[in-house]
Amino acid sequence: MTELIKQLLYSDAGSAFNNVALLIFRILLAIELFRVHGMKKFRVQNGEKEHVPNPLGLPNKLNALVAAFSDTVVPFFIIFGLGTRLAILPTIGVTAIGYFVVHRKDSVEVRDVPYMYTLSLLFLLALGAGTYSLDYYVFNLLK
Repeated sequence: MTELIKQLLYSDAGSAFNNVALLIFRILLAIELFRVHGMKKFRVQNGEKEHVPNPLGLPNKLNALVAAFSDTVVPFFIIFGLGTRLAILPTIGVTAIGYFVVHRKDSVEVRDVPYMYTLSLLFLLALGAGTYSLDYYVFNLLK
């Protein structure tokens, strides 16, 4: 069990500079995700809410819930570095499906956004939140 907790929570980018860079990357990525995609979930344009594609044929409410959670709640987990590796999994799913399914026939310019989000989130999944995170703090408490 302790090995699983270590794999989920522990991450150290190797130096204070790298950990600060990871913190800044995490915060800027999460702010942009929330600002651009999360805020759309609250806006109404032309009398209608944002249409969330449902390429997997999930029940509409579940599909909307996953998309809303991924774009509105997960960014805060990323900012604080809390359960980062687990929290970003639904967002990786949403962005990867956006890239590989929803926008597969679109131009490179359109596909670029979900591609860059997916790569960035996979980067965080691999590295973790770094030492300037609640994950690191919780890991040291549990140690």
